[in-house]
Amino acid sequence: MKKCLNLSLVYAIAAMAGGVFYREFAKWNGYTGVTALGKVHTHLFLLGMVLFLIAALFASHTDLKEQKLFRIFLKVYNIGVPLTAVMLAVRGITQVLGLTLSTGADAAISGIAGIGHIFTGAGLILFILSLKRLAKN
Repeated sequence: MKKCLNLSLVYAIAAMAGGVFYREFAKWNGYTGVTALGKVHTHLFLLGMVLFLIAALFASHTDLKEQKLFRIFLKVYNIGVPLTAVMLAVRGITQVLGLTLSTGADAAISGIAGIGHIFTGAGLILFILSLKRLAKN
């Protein structure tokens, strides 16, 4: 449970930092449009903080942390969510700065973000499967 609460705190701090960075970076550059940078905040809050608060609740009343699938989930998910958030930030910064990217650079950002989403999705499935195993007991 403690590990889940610590992860939740880390994601909450990262989410707040992402939100402040978005607001100040956009304001400093005079940007008023919609950008991927604004989604970093919500991704980290919901996929990071909220999910690990829920996991902490389950871990406090069950043997969730003892399950192999849960341990794999922790590794996979904690690669996917930060990778996704970083690539959202990269995409958002290029949007705010109005940078024109080459086709290769644009594809690389999308591809790496896609890998982050795949890891995040696989992690969510592992988490749900872990919870299903708890329900069998």
